[in-house]
Amino acid sequence: MAHKKRVAVTLPAGPDLNHTIDRLKWAEDNGYPDAWFSDSGAPDTLTQVAAVAHHTTSIRIGVAVTPVYTRTPAVIAASVNVLAQLLPGRFVMGIGSSSQTIMGQWNGIALDKPLTRVRETAQMVRSMLTGAKSDYQGEVLSSRGYRQAPLDPPPPLYIGALRPKMIEMAAEFGDGVIFNLWPQSALPKMMEHVKIGAERAGKRVEDVEIVNRAMVLATDDKVAGRNIFRAVFAHYYATPVYNKFLAWAGYDGAASTITEGWAQKDRDKTTGAMTDEMIDEIAIIGSEEEIQARIQADADGGVHTSIIAPMAAAVEDVQRTFDAFRGDVFQLK
Repeated sequence: MAHKKRVAVTLPAGPDLNHTIDRLKWAEDNGYPDAWFSDSGAPDTLTQVAAVAHHTTSIRIGVAVTPVYTRTPAVIAASVNVLAQLLPGRFVMGIGSSSQTIMGQWNGIALDKPLTRVRETAQMVRSMLTGAKSDYQGEVLSSRGYRQAPLDPPPPLYIGALRPKMIEMAAEFGDGVIFNLWPQSALPKMMEHVKIGAERAGKRVEDVEIVNRAMVLATDDKVAGRNIFRAVFAHYYATPVYNKFLAWAGYDGAASTITEGWAQKDRDKTTGAMTDEMIDEIAIIGSEEEIQARIQADADGGVHTSIIAPMAAAVEDVQRTFDAFRGDVFQLK
């Protein structure tokens, strides 16, 4: 079944759980069909979803994405069992490899064999959610004798991906693919790899939901908006995962300069590599009409669900950005 086009608010809304509850209730009251949590640190995302579920009645809640290194497949499956019961028919679990910063620096875990780790986690979790007793020996993961109560139907499992092999694997083994921080010109070839993976599993590409976390800012000052993006995301593109993706997406020169600047602790060199043209390809900055048009263009290019993630700015700018996608002022075609 082909997926509807949707927009979502991003969560959490900060360290205070009450702020997240307020944003979630506001989104549901103002025509947002979705809310998607990031998962990188405190407050813990899966705990938050459980804590806020009863404040909702209709909105779909997703996670984009939980790292597969910090939770075993059995732990993920056990958590999903609870969340799917709290949000029947409207919970989506997203998993991914995360980055060297979050795994290596924060958690002291080597980001080894990410493609294999994510694939094996997806295979095991999907099986566990059906109630099957585990009997799995993979290349990096294994489980014997674990069983939990089945979910009927089990909730969908989405996989975060950037480059070709991970995108293809995500489309093959997941129900959806989650994108992040890509230049607009790279979307066609990213979608081509979704098609390859889907066909490998005997699925139609239309049946694989594409979710994207879009960095958006409604503003009358594009220069300031671009500078916010440089300040916030330069370190992302300095990590090997995103640096290699940026190079693959067509910005190999910028990727190389960012790596050099980061190694030299030269902030000006690192941020200077992020040109206005490149930022305008990745971020969505401008008037309400401009940002709405870009989200529609992404939808036309294959994105089903756009998570509206306002970049770090004043509270009123964040609200202005969310207001641009209220159900009474914007509908995807």
